[in-house]
Amino acid sequence: MADNIHINLPDGSTKDVPKGTTPLDVAKSISPRLADAALVAKTNGDLVDLTRPLDKDTDLRILTERDPEALQVYRHSSAHLLAAAVLELFPETKLGHGPATENGFFYDFYRPTPFTPEDLQKIEKKMQELAQQNIPYAREFFPREEGLEKFKAEGDFMKCHFIEQFTQPDEKISIYKTGKFLDFCRGPHIPSTGKIKAFKLLNIAGAYWLGDEKNPQLQRIYGTSFFSKKDLDAYLNSIEEAKKRDHRVLGKQLDLFSIQELAGPGLIFWHPKGGIIRKEMEDWMREQYVKRGYSLVYTPHVMRRQLFFTSGHEGYYAQNFFDFMELDDAEYRVKPMNCPGHILIYKDSLRSYRDLPVRLGELGTVYRYERSGVMHGLLRVRGFTQDDAHIFCTPEQIEKEIADCVEFARDVLRDFGFDQFQTELSIWDPNDRKSYVGSEDQWNMATASLESVLKRMKIEYKTIPGEAAFYGPKIDIKLVDAIGRLWQLSTVQFDFNLPQRFELEYVAEDGSRKQPLMVHRALYGSVERFFGVLIEHYAGAFPVWLSPVQAVMIPISERHAEYANKVAAQLKAVGVRVDVDARNEKMNAKIREHAMQKVPFLLVVGDKESEAGNVNVRTRGKEKTEDMPAAAFVEKIKKLIVDKTSQT
Repeated sequence: MADNIHINLPDGSTKDVPKGTTPLDVAKSISPRLADAALVAKTNGDLVDLTRPLDKDTDLRILTERDPEALQVYRHSSAHLLAAAVLELFPETKLGHGPATENGFFYDFYRPTPFTPEDLQKIEKKMQELAQQNIPYAREFFPREEGLEKFKAEGDFMKCHFIEQFTQPDEKISIYKTGKFLDFCRGPHIPSTGKIKAFKLLNIAGAYWLGDEKNPQLQRIYGTSFFSKKDLDAYLNSIEEAKKRDHRVLGKQLDLFSIQELAGPGLIFWHPKGGIIRKEMEDWMREQYVKRGYSLVYTPHVMRRQLFFTSGHEGYYAQNFFDFMELDDAEYRVKPMNCPGHILIYKDSLRSYRDLPVRLGELGTVYRYERSGVMHGLLRVRGFTQDDAHIFCTPEQIEKEIADCVEFARDVLRDFGFDQFQTELSIWDPNDRKSYVGSEDQWNMATASLESVLKRMKIEYKTIPGEAAFYGPKIDIKLVDAIGRLWQLSTVQFDFNLPQRFELEYVAEDGSRKQPLMVHRALYGSVERFFGVLIEHYAGAFPVWLSPVQAVMIPISERHAEYANKVAAQLKAVGVRVDVDARNEKMNAKIREHAMQKVPFLLVVGDKESEAGNVNVRTRGKEKTEDMPAAAFVEKIKKLIVDKTSQT
């Protein structure tokens, strides 16, 4: 029939239905259970409301709680529920936007009076009431000017901005109504508030309108929601666990690092214990550089600004740099990245194809301007050290070099105790040409090379459009920590741009001059960020090889100090970091203090141990102690350090 449309379902079956049939109608025709469980639909790859009339042939999927995409829609609808509750309680509030996030949702509000923790409780209670009322998420369309007039009359300056920014003058605008709450929103949403079963408001934060400090400050309320109370409780428990692992708290408790107000935010002071861990990290990386055919280089911290004009960074990233300095001969910048310096080293002498690949590695400290509101302990800073390397190679070598970098990245994470990873391929957005350099052919070639490597290595990956660097696509490897959180650290980037900008060359086999390709890679990401993740992953209880103090000798009384020092000397002789605590304090107090410092092994010695040549070993995390010959313990801890095992 002419008024029928053709629906293709995921199981391969088809349905012919009248034009104007909704996805919910289709779900009901399949089974009442599916219709009841349905949350949102997907037509030809686009998410739509269940009540959206279908007007043409389409592929159709009905999404339920089993579909991750449905959770994002559910959380966006939770943000609307939050806004509806706020307006019920505080009608003077003006509305920003309320997207879903990776772990929940937020909504931005403008209100002169700050929200309080007590207000959060009231808002959450009102959300529960609105959920119980099972209010529909109803979509309506208004002429653009009518919508603008309505929001202007109510003083909703943010909604007016969104309408003016994202719609055309002759366009009808999409409005979602949830009770008294109206929002300019393209959706989709779940059918009604009654579908939202488990949610929690978490905290309030400040956010400037449009991220500009000159604009009004908004109040951002964060929350989360899940399909079940069980999942919500598990997430809330993980938040509590994360608080216990907060690297800023543990960094102070364990005396690892500090940020000094007099020096300025985002600048890290490594204390002696943190310095030992940093040394271990850097030694490990430098040894790997040498083993894997990298050459170690060092570049200046300050360079002429013209260098970054040549590289293109001035045009794309200058807002993230510290201001330049005017000296007598030129304008200079503190170094925001290492790659231009490595390029100058490559360019200093003409290379032959026989010299390639050239792999230059540096643990280079760089400086970038981060706004005060986004800095966070070790994880977001203004000065940081990258384990940066740049590889210059021929087109024939590029895929092997990328594969070796990916394998190197996975070895880094495994050796430091991470065994779960997720991989992303960040590519360009060809519709946003101003954000990228290079031709479409270059981007396609570069992307194909990275895809080829990942497929050949049988690595599952997710493609992320629009997240490439301005000069090329990249592979990001995210680790999963001890409590299931994802961390972005290692990255491998393809660059066809900088060799062209700097007119890099090598002499090919036929004697002609050719342009090399370039790979950027940082595997820790930065030493500071990696250290912060290590602290939280291990909750400060580092594996033996990384622990600042690996063992403490505790003599029971003064007369046992000589034996304690003798055993300590044996441990030091094999490279163990050991202290002797011979203070005139009670033994249990000393044990408790060093246990709080998360020392892997406490070795108590008294008359019995001194006479037998033994030590009484208290192993971190174990209740029972163990007597063993001192020589046996020396061999045991030596092996743990050499093997770099994460177990004590």
